[in-house]
Amino acid sequence: MASKRALITGITGQDGSYLAEFLLDRGYEVIGMVRRSSTVNFERIRHIQDKITLVSGDLLDEVSLIHILREHRPHEVYNLAAQSFVQTSWPQPVFTGETTALGVTRLLDAVRIVDPEIRFYQASSSEMFGKVVEVPQKETTPFYPRSPYGVAKVYGHWITVNYRESYGMHATSGILFNHESPRRGLEFVTRKISHGVARIKLGFDEELRLGNLEARRDWGFAGDYVEAMWLMLQQDRPEDYVIATGETHSVREFCELAFGYVGLDYRDYVVIDQRFMRPAEVDLLIGDASKARQKLGWQPRTTFPELVQMMVEADLQLVKEQIR
Repeated sequence: MASKRALITGITGQDGSYLAEFLLDRGYEVIGMVRRSSTVNFERIRHIQDKITLVSGDLLDEVSLIHILREHRPHEVYNLAAQSFVQTSWPQPVFTGETTALGVTRLLDAVRIVDPEIRFYQASSSEMFGKVVEVPQKETTPFYPRSPYGVAKVYGHWITVNYRESYGMHATSGILFNHESPRRGLEFVTRKISHGVARIKLGFDEELRLGNLEARRDWGFAGDYVEAMWLMLQQDRPEDYVIATGETHSVREFCELAFGYVGLDYRDYVVIDQRFMRPAEVDLLIGDASKARQKLGWQPRTTFPELVQMMVEADLQLVKEQIR
């Protein structure tokens, strides 16, 4: 039997790289879409670059998406590409809307035109819940986004539902709560902390500037979460699923564990900087993934302390290599 083919948009990102590894291990042929740019960073997929097919395309250009689908005929499409940094969505709201909202429509429409039998995964986000109206948040919890990013993700979520109901497509939204790893971008608070800890421990920095230490998030390991994406597309019926650990921790707790791992007290190094405060803060996110547990058989394997330790260890190694 011929191997399955999957197209991943955003393959050079954290989730894209873990998902590509996961699918390759299951015998998939993996096609990764990258934007034509002089600054594309292949760091996260360098170790598997010779095993995947990279194609040029853009969520802002539906014609490019149609060409890719016609040429490669994937069985599954995973839409992970987006302007994905919440903080950036305030100074760049229109661009965020174009990629993170309308980009989903262009890709769904390209799938509908080329082959509506293709199974489609949309990367939705816990940021859609924003100013939460119930705790914990589940698939039926009303959305109240608190950033242009969250608003754009709500659009992407509902247009996926709409194409499923309008055209009978196997289109699924995975509402993933925060998921981190050593491959997280340095602009995200968890990686900013783990990298800052490594630089302070090794004598390169004396302080770490952060925003709201009391913000609480449901943090899991990205490597665990990509399995849930795949499981969703293996179901007979497309449905939406919350993927989360069901635990919540504050940024302060993350600091405490990360600094503590290298024998330091975070209070000696962390400085609150108003520049990193959001115009509208999301104070508490915690997900109820019981539907995913029951229907997909999925549950997280990595604990919060294991995640923090993994990230600090990786950044210690990275900073030491940079010194060499």
